[in-house]
Amino acid sequence: MLANFGFFALVIAFGTAVYAAFAAWYGSRTDNPAWVESARNAVVAVFFLVLTACLLLIVALVQGDFSIEYVWRVSSRDMPTYLKVTALWGGQAGSLLFWNLLLSAFTAAAMMRKWDKERDLMPYAIIVASITQIFFLGISVFIENPFHVLAMVPPDGNGLNPLLRHPGMIIHPPLLYLGFVGFTIPYTFAMAALMANRLDDRWIHTTRRWTLVAWLFLSLGLILGGRWAYDVLGWGGYWGWDPVENASFMPWLAGTAFLHSVIIQEKRDMFKMWNMFLVILTYSLVILGTFIVRSGVISSVHSFAQSAIGPLFFGFIAIMFIFSAYWVSKRRGELVSENQLDSFLSREAAFLYNNFLILAILAVVFLFTYYPILSELFTGEKGFVGPPVYERALAPLFAMLLLLMGVAPLTMWYRTSLKRLETAVMWPALATTIIVVFMFILGLRSWAALLGVWIVTFSMILTLLEFWKGTHARMRRGENPWAAFTNLLARNRRRYGGYWIHLGVLVMAFGIIGTELYQQETQIRLQSGESVTLGDYEMVFDSVERFPGPDDLIITEATVQVLQNGKNVATLHPRTELYTRTGQPMTIPKARSTIAEDFYILLVNWEPTSANAATFRIYLNPLINWIWAGAIIFVLGTLIAAWPDPKEEKVVAAQPQHMAPVAS
Repeated sequence: MLANFGFFALVIAFGTAVYAAFAAWYGSRTDNPAWVESARNAVVAVFFLVLTACLLLIVALVQGDFSIEYVWRVSSRDMPTYLKVTALWGGQAGSLLFWNLLLSAFTAAAMMRKWDKERDLMPYAIIVASITQIFFLGISVFIENPFHVLAMVPPDGNGLNPLLRHPGMIIHPPLLYLGFVGFTIPYTFAMAALMANRLDDRWIHTTRRWTLVAWLFLSLGLILGGRWAYDVLGWGGYWGWDPVENASFMPWLAGTAFLHSVIIQEKRDMFKMWNMFLVILTYSLVILGTFIVRSGVISSVHSFAQSAIGPLFFGFIAIMFIFSAYWVSKRRGELVSENQLDSFLSREAAFLYNNFLILAILAVVFLFTYYPILSELFTGEKGFVGPPVYERALAPLFAMLLLLMGVAPLTMWYRTSLKRLETAVMWPALATTIIVVFMFILGLRSWAALLGVWIVTFSMILTLLEFWKGTHARMRRGENPWAAFTNLLARNRRRYGGYWIHLGVLVMAFGIIGTELYQQETQIRLQSGESVTLGDYEMVFDSVERFPGPDDLIITEATVQVLQNGKNVATLHPRTELYTRTGQPMTIPKARSTIAEDFYILLVNWEPTSANAATFRIYLNPLINWIWAGAIIFVLGTLIAAWPDPKEEKVVAAQPQHMAPVAS
């Protein structure tokens, strides 16, 4: 019964989305607002219909209705209720349904906003948004039906993949999906602006906060994915340049370039064509990333199994790309910028350099990610690009981007005096050089580390000086330091929120330098009572015990003592878990964490018949926690930048309204 109702809700949602697209098109062609309003109501109705389907599937998961194939695949009777609920996105069909829910929620929210000044965009926005919704609902209805019923009802289910039971993976997919579907909104408005021939920058004002929110969610998804990899995958790192990691990273890069570039269009009425290219690229990479995750075309630890939906995604990407290219070509005359670049040493030029560096990074990641497909296509053999190749190729580009991050705020609009720039950077450069020389004297000898520390420290000093200059200017008006600082943020949220984001990235960069260049590791077999030394730490192996865990888990847990400079600082219990129903193992590391480093221990193997011997892999990860601390600063900065600014809203609202042109 639940299956029938759930599938019926999906079918009706699909039909309603088709109606919304048709009604919006007909309303625009006949200039009939009633049809457009009906289409908007249909878009909202799609959300409630998909929500109904999701709730019914959750009920089936919680109740253990194993007549539904998806419920049987991802849940079991012994699973706790919260895992049964989160199993909604634990498999292919359910995660696509969840994707549809988030997409319909974003679309409905965008359509329900006040459209007084963008009424001419509404029908076209509904058409474009509905096309995306129709495709994803069609996948759920015709290909990956989450309500498919089994011929025979099994007594119990397989249970959720143990890798997906970590708290990070419970939260990570929803945040990642929110970021992905959120980027459909700026694309929708960009296409609507093209179709309506309304190519001022109002569509950018309308979508700026949507873009920031999508970018924030995608950032959080990437950060939590890195934490999940560090805590669960058991290889001592947080980023492995896995294809599915890259599939999320690439739209984030394109979205970052877009967020920077639209500032130039708002300030100088430049880069209109470039911004259209970036928003189309971001949307295309969102769909392409979803294709990589769900098609199984590239092997990945994160991806779903091989699926028949791959060609459909590829076809949809091609259709939407052709659709976008047609409208850009049709409106290319209106996309000519009103102003030109006056100087290569200006704020506009700095943003452009930023875009070029980000897109260069994106191009390298794209090429290496899809190298297995390209090599098989041209040579017949599937090649592979490992993390060292990524790091060697991308390190110079990231270094230049971090350097630009500090220097760009010093530039002025239109033109910047070279002498003024030299004066602004002279003392920070000298201070940074003194710090790096001091670190060399203390024993830091790696030229790569010294160069990296110089770049990051230099950019951080310049960024902190921006906060100081703004705060000091307000203090001279009589405000106390704290009031001056908080008022500075509150009244310049977009600018100083961006600087907070830069600070977060720079703190993370320190952590990445420490971890990538100075990580130590060893693997050793120890008997009870034996020890191993790594860096300033000594690990003493005490014992191992094996015992049954909840939901058919067999847990093997070691007890080790951690000593630092001869002093006992921690007792840790690294373990492995074996899910007996499917034979899936999972490694749960434990770490002694400080702000300076992690002493990170993995239980690799236990040999109870061989004098209670065990094999451990141990990592010493310097500054790893700076990455997570920088991530917190990064998120705080994004919240500041995205928080509604009443002053900015009044400025946008005061702009003159445009008469609705006739789309041709």
